[in-house]
Amino acid sequence: MAGKPVGRADYLAAYLKRREAENKNTLLVHAGDMVGASAPVSALLQDEPTIEILNRLGFDVGTVGNHEFDEGVDELLRLVQGGYHEKTGWFEGATFPYVCANVVDRDTGKPILPSYVIKRVNGMPIGFVGVVTTETPRIVMPSAVATVRFLDEAEAINRAAAELKEKGVRAIVVLAHVPGAQLGVTGEPYGEVVELARKIDDEVDVIFAGHSHAYLNAVVDGKLIVQAYAYGTAFADVDLAIDPRTKDVVAKRAEIVTTFHEGMAPDPEIRRMIEEYEERVAPIVNRVVGTATHAITREQNESGESALGNLIADAQRQAMQTDFAFLNPGGIRADLDAGDVTWGELYTIQPFNNTLVRMTLTGEQIRRLLNQQWQENAVRMLQVSGLRYTWDAARPVGDRVVDIFRADGTPLDPQGRYTVTVNSFLAEGGDGFTVLRDGTDRVYGPEDIEALVTYIERLPQPFSAAIEGRIQRVNSRR
Repeated sequence: MAGKPVGRADYLAAYLKRREAENKNTLLVHAGDMVGASAPVSALLQDEPTIEILNRLGFDVGTVGNHEFDEGVDELLRLVQGGYHEKTGWFEGATFPYVCANVVDRDTGKPILPSYVIKRVNGMPIGFVGVVTTETPRIVMPSAVATVRFLDEAEAINRAAAELKEKGVRAIVVLAHVPGAQLGVTGEPYGEVVELARKIDDEVDVIFAGHSHAYLNAVVDGKLIVQAYAYGTAFADVDLAIDPRTKDVVAKRAEIVTTFHEGMAPDPEIRRMIEEYEERVAPIVNRVVGTATHAITREQNESGESALGNLIADAQRQAMQTDFAFLNPGGIRADLDAGDVTWGELYTIQPFNNTLVRMTLTGEQIRRLLNQQWQENAVRMLQVSGLRYTWDAARPVGDRVVDIFRADGTPLDPQGRYTVTVNSFLAEGGDGFTVLRDGTDRVYGPEDIEALVTYIERLPQPFSAAIEGRIQRVNSRR
């Protein structure tokens, strides 16, 4: 950030411990996405290292984000409550409570986690309510959340706030994995969490937001909303003053603190923990699988194509020997640097362990699939292999794709049948690509990371990838 090293758990720990030393009445909380899509040093050990570090830091309350559901509800509950995993054995779980008021069991209607928890500081009760974005079912594997329902965030918060008030709690904090941002450091706040603030009980004093990885420090409808970027690069230091007579918050302010390495020594205890985890996974993550001639990035051009997207889509099509491959952009989590490429770097790019799925679609279904990239609240440009197509932004949503060709220039036959590779997330209709649920003749292949590693190992070295004009934005006339 600003050209300076920033973030990492041991530096974050040092900052947090310094702030705690300055104020003994400190609680540590988080707003979700602490696990899932994580670095190999945590992911290869089922994200138990992350929970262990949170435990060691003494976190007091947390909630779940969408990524906590990446491997399903059972694995989420194992990490929170403890349990056995075949890869890692027994795990004690989190030593602090997780709260979530708006995720309930589909059959019983009961919350899968407590809706709230009450913490006492100098005898003053503070209620913490958790919620996660209702977008979660559309951005995680549908099967991962098949057993639960996501309720309206505002309604869930208001129910919990009413119960807290009945118990005499007047200071209420919401941990909301709901997105928001701000125009500059002092500009106007915007986003779903801002709308949420206007809908919820005025007894709520603070909202810790998440999901959008942005800066946010603003007051909306009397509620302080904060978000401190992402990945441990910053944290929100919120100060509350509570009237001991009314038990209500009478003053509040926040500072977003960036965890620059400069001027701060990493915490030695957390550093040792990281080194132990790194040693356990080193034989896997440090293996060199190829050499890149230049940096290959996920940055899309104005048409929606990226060089890294092309590389990965090609790898998946090759692995499954299909006509085409389609890759969701959210499945590409990092860029690839020039030079030696390790297994760990590739895992950082594709950390979801999705399985590749071969299926058959008609040409007309492929056209519908590509048109589903433009949705009501989002544009999600699929990365493609084996075909080229043009699209026109002036055409209406649902009909923006103009022409589709195979790689050899042959037009796609609407009635023709074609083999397609997608990952298991897309195959279940993830990200709103519901056409893929209708794919037939399904065959399951390797995990996406395995396909990418194998593909790169077999390329002439050093290798490269580029934007090739597979996706072209045009101005067509109808």
